Formats: sequence, C-alpha cells, structure tokens
Amino acid sequence: MDEMEVLLRRGLGDLGLPETAAPAMARYGALLLETNQVMNLTAITDPADVAALHFLDSAALLTLTDFKEKSVADVGTGAGFPGLPLKIAEPSIRLTLLDAQGKRVRFLETVCAELGLADVECVHGRAEEFAADRRESFDLVTSRAVAALPVLAELCLPLVKVGGAFLAMKSVDSEAELAEAKRALETLGGRVEALRDYCLPGTDVRHRLVIIKKIRKTPEKYPRIFAKIKKNPL
Repeated sequence: MDEMEVLLRRGLGDLGLPETAAPAMARYGALLLETNQVMNLTAITDPADVAALHFLDSAALLTLTDFKEKSVADVGTGAGFPGLPLKIAEPSIRLTLLDAQGKRVRFLETVCAELGLADVECVHGRAEEFAADRRESFDLVTSRAVAALPVLAELCLPLVKVGGAFLAMKSVDSEAELAEAKRALETLGGRVEALRDYCLPGTDVRHRLVIIKKIRKTPEKYPRIFAKIKKNPL
C-alpha cells in the first residue's frame, strides 16, 4: 500500500466515508502525477498534498449535502476535481465532467477507463455553450474553478434544475465575494441556502462550500457569451 493510499484511507475514515474508495483514488492520483509530467494538470505534486488538497477536499462535499443518486455536472473540472472523487466515493452519482480543454477531457476519459467507472460523461466544451443543450437538467452542479462567484453563477446556475443546487467551493474568507454575487444570484434564480465550512483531515486547512439553491428558472438570455460575462459580470 503506497503513501497516498494510506493517507486517503485515514482521511476518508476521518470524514466518515468508506475507506474502500481509497485504492481507486490512489490509482487516480498516480495517473494524475504521471500524466502531469507531460501535461499541466496540477501544481500540487507532493503525494500527501494531492491526497488532502485534491481528493479529500473533493470527497468532503459528500458530508455536507446529499449526492446519492443525483445527476451532477462538474463545471471547469480540470483534472477531475471535485467530480471524480465524488463519483468514486458515491458510485450512484450520474456524473458529467465539463472542461474547455480537450487534453484534460482525454485524461479524464483515460482515468474513467482505468478505474472502470460507469455513468460518467466527459465533455469537451464551454459551459455557456453546453447550457444550450443541457439547460436545467442537473440536480447538482459543482465547481472548484478559480473564478469570481458572479461569473461562476452565470455559468453554472442555468444548468441546475429548479429545486436543485449549485455547489461552489470557496475559501472561508468569501463574505465579500458573496455580497458581490447577490444581484447575480437574484437575476439567475438562485439563493444562498447554506455556508458550510469544513477542515481537511490531517491538516489545518479550512474551506467553505457555498450551497446555492435554484428557486426559479433562469431567464433564457443567460448565460451570455463568456467575453460578456467576464467584461460585465452581473
């Protein structure tokens, strides 16, 4: 058993999640670090940090809201976080991974094939274009992308079913960002339902999950093209 698997077993146990997910996560971690030598997937390369800051950070969401048998889209998934660790630890999830870089999507397809994961769709595309076909079709939409909440909300909320939620992974110092996003959330049909802070097992690192409930349909004109979203956030 390698170092990453040991750390993952311990961390998953601390979170109250099944330790049986650790071998698949460790294999995924090995593929991530191997591929990262030829493709820029992550700046985090120490196995202990990969275990905590990628895998346990992602899996922790399962302790904060209900994912069981939900349809989930992970927008701007990058190397697959948080979507794939969520799927590994909760196999009932029907997962769509969305990223604008084709090489990342091909990496994710390789990981899914290696791990034998079913019910995972890897999509190469931009969120604002993806919304044209899959509008309001997901129970949950996650994002760990580094973008301001008004921007993320316009990309993600149009994909969420009314009654579902957008789950934004943020720092614990996100009050100002939340205040800036108030108008955007109202415009897009969302409302902050909860702020759930959590500690990554084995570390002093604290992160926050912002749970934004979809309370009404998003107006059809959103999302706008990304250039407009970025230039004039709601």
